[in-house]
Amino acid sequence: MTLGAFSISLTVKDIHASAMFYEALGFVSIGGNIDDNWLILKNGSTVIGLFQGVFDQNMLTFNPGWNDAGEELEEFTDIRDLQKQLKNKGITLASEADESTSGPTSFMLFDPDGNPILFDQHR
Repeated sequence: MTLGAFSISLTVKDIHASAMFYEALGFVSIGGNIDDNWLILKNGSTVIGLFQGVFDQNMLTFNPGWNDAGEELEEFTDIRDLQKQLKNKGITLASEADESTSGPTSFMLFDPDGNPILFDQHR
């Protein structure tokens, strides 16, 4: 089961201060819009998302259809197929993608310790 590109989504109090901090650590912006309170940063193969006022807590994020460089893949497992596979394994989802649609969508689940995991497909 290929889950897609991995990143950590961080909830931040001040996105400008957080962006400056992570840029000082060598991260560079590769996406998002700081004026919309979200920014995607990368350092080597490490990707983090900064989100102010978007999520309640930090979470793991997987993006089906993207590689680790944030580039679109020609072939990938659609998020709806991933959702079906996880449900067939008995995993409870906190939110679900509409399986009758195509294109961008997301679903979320929690690990046994309550850590949120977001699956977010952009195409």
